[in-house]
Amino acid sequence: MPANLGPGAWAAAASALAMTAIVGLRYLAASGLFAWVTARVRPGRYTGLGRQIRREIGWSLLSAAIYGVPAGIVAWGWREHGWTRIYADPLALPPWWMPLSLFVYLFLHDTWFYWTHRWMHRPEPFRLAHAVHHASRPPTAWAAMSFHPLEAVTGAVAIPALVLLVPVHAGVLALVLTIMTIMGTANHMGWEMFPRRIVESRLGHWLITASHHHRHHEFYRCNYGLYFRVWDHLCGTDRGLSPP
Repeated sequence: MPANLGPGAWAAAASALAMTAIVGLRYLAASGLFAWVTARVRPGRYTGLGRQIRREIGWSLLSAAIYGVPAGIVAWGWREHGWTRIYADPLALPPWWMPLSLFVYLFLHDTWFYWTHRWMHRPEPFRLAHAVHHASRPPTAWAAMSFHPLEAVTGAVAIPALVLLVPVHAGVLALVLTIMTIMGTANHMGWEMFPRRIVESRLGHWLITASHHHRHHEFYRCNYGLYFRVWDHLCGTDRGLSPP
């Protein structure tokens, strides 16, 4: 970076670098935990996948930088300039907004993910970018962020854009990011950690778990959602669940 840049630019760059480290460490911690659980609950599940896993980790750490840069700049803008709609005082807005905003964020993020993910399955975007993610056959707990940089950009802008537009308490935002990390990792483990009676229940009919997303990795042209099956049901792209 040129030395003549002002302190604000240096602070923004430092925030981007710090957020990149946080995203990378969060990925390693979450994926490492679920991979450890897999080794004990499903011994041998990842046998022979060492080369694939190393590739997944490499792409994921690159994606961490792509996710970290806009997140870090937005965090700097929030702290220094109040650019965002993030608020810290739980009484700043009506108390009912906090739980509602959690659903709003998850639904809007899921909507963005569904349509960009479905677009990624068109021939040209798939060949250029999304094929990297589908090279994980079968997916492992390390594959949650295994994206080509072009695909990582489409995912990296979603939450930073939302915090510029939709009010959210800092604690709720942290919960959104936690849910995103856990579901993104758990849904790529290659096995279902929830009991079948929950996955096949009325609630499970609307939520995405590993059984639902694994079918996407098997058949490609279905089950595009991130958190919910709403858009898959509405658009006729839901193809049910893979066997346990």
